[in-house]
Amino acid sequence: MIINWGREICGNLAAAESREWLCTNGLGGYASGTVAGTLTRRYHGLLVAALQPPLGRTLLVAKLDETMEHDGLRRPLFTNRWADGTVDPHGYRQIQEFRLEGTTPVWTYAGADALLEKRVWMEPGANTTNVRYYLLRAAAPVSLELKALLNYRDYHASTRGLDWQMDVEAIPNGLRVVAFAGAQPVRILAPHAEAVPVHIWYEGFELLRERERGLDHLDDHLHAGTFRFTLRPGKALTVILTIAEAPLVDEKAVWVRRQRHEARLLQSWRKSRPSARKAPAWIKHLVLAADQFVVRRPFPDDPEGMSVIAGYHWFGDWGRDTMISLPGLALCTGRPEVARRILTTFARFVDQGMLPNRFPDSGEEPEYNTVDAALWYFEAIRSYHAATRDNAFLARLFPLLEEIIQRYREGTRYGIIEDPSDGLLRSGQPGIQLTWMDAKVGDWIVTTRMGKPVEINALWYNALSTMTIFARKLKQPADRWEPMAGRVRAGFERFWNEKSGCCYDVLDGPSGHDDSLRPNQILAVSLPASPLSPERQKQVVDICARHLLTSHGLRSLAPGHPHYRGHYKGGPWERDGAYHEGTVWGWLLGPFALAHYRVYGDPATALAFLTPMAHHLNDYGVGSLAEIFDGDPPFTPRGCIAQAWTVAEILRAWYLITAGSPSFG
Repeated sequence: MIINWGREICGNLAAAESREWLCTNGLGGYASGTVAGTLTRRYHGLLVAALQPPLGRTLLVAKLDETMEHDGLRRPLFTNRWADGTVDPHGYRQIQEFRLEGTTPVWTYAGADALLEKRVWMEPGANTTNVRYYLLRAAAPVSLELKALLNYRDYHASTRGLDWQMDVEAIPNGLRVVAFAGAQPVRILAPHAEAVPVHIWYEGFELLRERERGLDHLDDHLHAGTFRFTLRPGKALTVILTIAEAPLVDEKAVWVRRQRHEARLLQSWRKSRPSARKAPAWIKHLVLAADQFVVRRPFPDDPEGMSVIAGYHWFGDWGRDTMISLPGLALCTGRPEVARRILTTFARFVDQGMLPNRFPDSGEEPEYNTVDAALWYFEAIRSYHAATRDNAFLARLFPLLEEIIQRYREGTRYGIIEDPSDGLLRSGQPGIQLTWMDAKVGDWIVTTRMGKPVEINALWYNALSTMTIFARKLKQPADRWEPMAGRVRAGFERFWNEKSGCCYDVLDGPSGHDDSLRPNQILAVSLPASPLSPERQKQVVDICARHLLTSHGLRSLAPGHPHYRGHYKGGPWERDGAYHEGTVWGWLLGPFALAHYRVYGDPATALAFLTPMAHHLNDYGVGSLAEIFDGDPPFTPRGCIAQAWTVAEILRAWYLITAGSPSFG
């Protein structure tokens, strides 16, 4: 699949800056910006380094402002929007073409007969960004001037830098910048270019997306140095932005390394998946996009630890998101060793039978406010074992899984406990959000789901059924687990709302049963072990199709409900108030397609539900899939430009449907 546009998009500022690109390094660091070249988010930058992988993300290099001089004319290739609303200069008008090569963004700038190509990529496993300029054609040499704009701040923050004095010094091949005493030095290297230290603060960059989000939307960056060089036709120069003391400066070698990395990803996928040969090009691209979320989480005793970034730009690694995403990101792409490392990493964090919800950016202790992360852990392990038949690894984790079940039955944090009267799990305390519908603003829990949520108990039944399978695989007694699962299946009958012909969303809540039509019940159909009869499975799929299904996912609440919000926009209160009250979630499209396939057995129709995502790859986060969308047409993408579980669940659904199975195993 070739993602590319000409001037019809690139020359239109609104269209070009509504499309964002992303490069990652496997450490949690990234580079990202808009096709137009404007900074529209505090998260945009050419080098956002993960100083404490996979977190500690710090904006170090915001951008390079390029000016091309050819035949006596200077043409700015960059674009900036300022605090007073002006856009100056209009360098996007020089973009003749933008495309993705794999995950690498490539711009082609035209000036008279000169054609200049720029590409950006990150070095795998290093906080290093490479920016390569290649003169495709020109009647005479072309001169380039680059202004390097630096910062040194948390990627969630913004800067007012007028009185901030950084140390900028010339070094061989470039410049070295130290933001303050004890800061990580940043190097900007451009072999064969003239490098001149500068120290001028550029104030008042306006960040359009932050203004729309009701957040601080002004930022300052330091013009720390200017680079000048001349290119002849057919020649290139690569600028290296890095925190490494001795980065690889061979421009051909660094690009080859990136190409080989992506080639290996595709090779692993093709070798492990016979269906890969017939896969549409957009699925191939999702295989590359999947790798962007897989990161290292090293420990002194386990330097090979791994995790999953939940979404770019602002999410870290979250337990729930990681376990939901693992089958799609690792197993469907032919990387079981990655799945094993992630499962091993999270095993060390199990505490009181729970997996962490998230790891804070600033390095505090993990937060455990999630009832379902540990239950998704069972499904991730089941999928891994089904794909690998790795009994030794299963035997190693089996006692831990027994401990999780025991703690959930006896009771753990936040009121999570089995109800002895029906075998179902109840959970919740005032002021604590435990399910994936977890929006909270101040003390306001937007979607209160205290009691017995439907998907939690579907996961509970699936986990107990999985333990029965695991026990048999390990030649252990299964008679302990089968009665537990049977009891939960019987108790799950209470979820059926005969009047509505679907499941209650929550049982036994503070106000009784919640009959809101939400998508959570689709998991009671899509999970391998379903507690619903085939007839009721079909009813759930049909009602979700009629009221919740959109081109890009399922609405989080049916239109017509008094709390329904069809647009996700405004400040934090407005956005979080809509987050799970009608907003469409892309990740749920995968479970829906699998549930539909399960009850109707029609692979063509099931796959057709996924195909709108092929078009979405050209929009918003170019080459990836968004977190959320408006609940009302035209279902405008919102939230993170690239979300792990959206990419993962679309990949997983496509793989399982084409493999002829609604689940691994």
